[in-house]
Amino acid sequence: MAKSSAKWNQFWRADWFVGFLVVLAVLVFHGATDFFSTLERRYYDFASTSTSRQPSDRIAIIAIDDQSIANIGRWPWPRDVHAQLIDQLAAAKAKTIVHTAFFFEPQTDRGLVFIRKIKEALGPVAPASPAPAPASSADAAAVSASPDLTAPPPGGLAEQLGKVIADAEVALDTDAKLASSMKAAGNVLVPSVFTLGEPQGRPDSPLPAFALKTAVDETAGFSLSAVRGQQPIELIGSAAAGVAHLNQLPDVDGAVRQEPLLINYYGKAIPSMSLLAAAHSLNLGAADIRLNTGESVQIGKKVVRTDEAALMLPQFYRGHDGRAAFAVDSFYDVASGKIPASKYADKIVIIGATAAGVGTQFATPAGAGLSPAETMAHITSSILSEHFIVQPGWGVWAMLGAFLLVAGYLVAGLPRLSAGKAAVVTLGLFVGLLVLEFGLLSAAATWLKLVFPAALLVIGHLALTTKRFLVTEAGKQKSDEESAETNRMMGLALQGQGQLDMAFDRFRRVPFTDALMDNMNNLALDFERKRQFNKAQAVYEYMATYNKNHKDLQSKLNRAKNLSETVILGGGSSHPGGTLLLDGGAVEKPMLGRYQVEKELGKGAMGVVYLGKDPKIGRVVAIKTMALSQEFEGEELDDARERFFREAETAGRLQHQNIVTIFDAGEEHDLAYIAMEFLKGKDLADVTRDGHLLPMPQVLSIVARVAEALAYAHKQNVVHRDIKPANIMYEPSTDTVKVTDFGIARITDSSKTKTGLVLGTPSFMSPEQIAGKKVDGRSDLYSLGVMLYQMLTGVLPFRGDSMAELMYKIANEEAPDIRIVRKDLPDALAQIVALCLTKKPEQRYQDGDQLGADLRAVIATLAPSGASAVHAAPAAPGAAGAATPAETPSFERTVTTQAPAAGADPH
Repeated sequence: MAKSSAKWNQFWRADWFVGFLVVLAVLVFHGATDFFSTLERRYYDFASTSTSRQPSDRIAIIAIDDQSIANIGRWPWPRDVHAQLIDQLAAAKAKTIVHTAFFFEPQTDRGLVFIRKIKEALGPVAPASPAPAPASSADAAAVSASPDLTAPPPGGLAEQLGKVIADAEVALDTDAKLASSMKAAGNVLVPSVFTLGEPQGRPDSPLPAFALKTAVDETAGFSLSAVRGQQPIELIGSAAAGVAHLNQLPDVDGAVRQEPLLINYYGKAIPSMSLLAAAHSLNLGAADIRLNTGESVQIGKKVVRTDEAALMLPQFYRGHDGRAAFAVDSFYDVASGKIPASKYADKIVIIGATAAGVGTQFATPAGAGLSPAETMAHITSSILSEHFIVQPGWGVWAMLGAFLLVAGYLVAGLPRLSAGKAAVVTLGLFVGLLVLEFGLLSAAATWLKLVFPAALLVIGHLALTTKRFLVTEAGKQKSDEESAETNRMMGLALQGQGQLDMAFDRFRRVPFTDALMDNMNNLALDFERKRQFNKAQAVYEYMATYNKNHKDLQSKLNRAKNLSETVILGGGSSHPGGTLLLDGGAVEKPMLGRYQVEKELGKGAMGVVYLGKDPKIGRVVAIKTMALSQEFEGEELDDARERFFREAETAGRLQHQNIVTIFDAGEEHDLAYIAMEFLKGKDLADVTRDGHLLPMPQVLSIVARVAEALAYAHKQNVVHRDIKPANIMYEPSTDTVKVTDFGIARITDSSKTKTGLVLGTPSFMSPEQIAGKKVDGRSDLYSLGVMLYQMLTGVLPFRGDSMAELMYKIANEEAPDIRIVRKDLPDALAQIVALCLTKKPEQRYQDGDQLGADLRAVIATLAPSGASAVHAAPAAPGAAGAATPAETPSFERTVTTQAPAAGADPH
């Protein structure tokens, strides 16, 4: 039994069996999805257009483009505009004019209706003298169709009135003008459109007589069937030289690669516009179109190969040197005479729309966006030049042979080859299949579908190679064990040389063992001897992932963690602020001034922030530190120290419920510090991201309180200069808002040599701050406007790929309307944000109280049932009270153009 099981395992693990399974799986996948067919179509597009074939120079395109729409007027145009162009082309001796616009409905001018009612009301009157000859055939038709005028009123008024009415009727009847021009030209083709499907019973309506002129009898089923169609109006259809269908048959990916040369409407085959245009240009008509059922369509001596449904694979031509295969001229340029009509003499002229919202774009092998006119130009050129792609009848057998060849190679050939030889053979077969298909398409216009066999070859090779790799993994395990011991020995050698970081890196490549744990323990002790307690902590934590109860690992980890949290920047063993180790490994908390440092809270742009405690009164504080001696030298150090304490003193004078309280400031051994109120909440940075935004009333309440706090500070001649979400603390449980970091950013203003220090966060800086100009409180209100924008939308108003781009936009571009990002915001709120972000300071809010009042007014409109007090804070000392719901927002009042004296910053 065991022997049988072993044989079975050996059977299904065999390479040939895996190859067979891969072939079967790929076949099932191919039948269930369009993946490989999509690859085939993409390769066809590339190969079929990589040809030396050139488009016919007898075809020209006139586009109804955006320029023409802009100059002539909105689409659809009056049909006398088309008539004028047809007259110009006919006079220039254009061979064939193909107009792709649909003329399915009459274009009746409203004025024409009234003119005819006036004629009817006047009744028959005769002119006093013979009427002048009409100016054109259209005028003649209109005049002959009008009734005779008799019994003129006194003075000949009836004669004049009758002539004016007749002239107006002719001028307004644009359908008649277009029909007259088409009939005079005698070479204009117009389109019809059909709904495809197998007919049941009889047609809803037979083909009109004018459509039958260009239809071909076809009862053998050699074309696509249609159940209904749309034809041009009789006036235009009768005047045209021919009517042909304009149906396109996109593939499943939406691209046009084939042309239905004929559509069968109840026994009558209607030719395509391209086919009829080619025939007409050869002086041939519908009677000269011959159908070779199941094989081809022939016009004169030209034979166009098709499939059994009269579908042709036309040649699409690739452009060269950045130019399209067919030049496209603007309708307006030709109609206005900028492009002389003589250019189109003896050519097939295709008129079609390319303007946005008018023309439909098609993906083709020649490009992703070709208009119907351009597509028709490619197809017509293919017919005239007999440039078409052929799918030979033996192509199916050739593809099957290629598939069997690849399948046989994967099952019987590849398993017998070494990895190197297999790669060479696979690559040769893969390249051979694709080169063969490419060569046949580009040189012989013959399509053999070989992408699927090529894809099967790659998938099978990768599958068998992966299987072989997995089988050999077991053999590599022993090699890995030897490599682990080598890494451990290298780690010990590096540790002996004092390269502790490199030693730790080596040890982490070794699987855990008791021996490795002892090596790691010694490494952590070496880190502690170098007072690199954070690195010692990392080693202990890594050891704990294997065995957290290893010897006294927990006590060592706690000690290293405590030491890493309490080491002060610049503190050494002799530093008064340093950490002291007591006997038994206990730790004495360090002191900074009169404050006991408990632990590190985080690192900011200016330095490290610690949690501290005043042991005398038990007050818990946050201590912000800055190592001035590491950032400045010489006179700059003295200036920075002076500015630091001057700004700390200024900020310490601010006593406001929404401004963090400063308790103390000092310096020890070049480590400057500020002790301030410890806040339990978090800053607002996390609630500015999409998906984490606060409710609108809550945002407005927070920003209103910040605005009032800034108003108070500005009246004390203090400018913040760095308002942003990270400098606003918020405690949701108590609804407490606090502005932090007043004036600290000003310390770095005197530095002309240091870089990377905070001068304000670029995304929140005002235009005047970006320009390096003197700023006042209105700059803070601009930054607050940016913060309000971000808290409401989750994005910044200005963004750039580089600092230079961002600063340019802030300084020069107007802020986008916030309703572009968030449409549900009230108009009043959008205007508040826009006023905050105005470029010129004199056009913004002039003080924070004004901004706060407007925000509270918006809150009141959001909660009309008395909830306007939600999140409202008591008015700050000297601040204006909150606006009542009935108060007019200040952005609707006149804004003063003078900066308030309180906003000035003496520094």
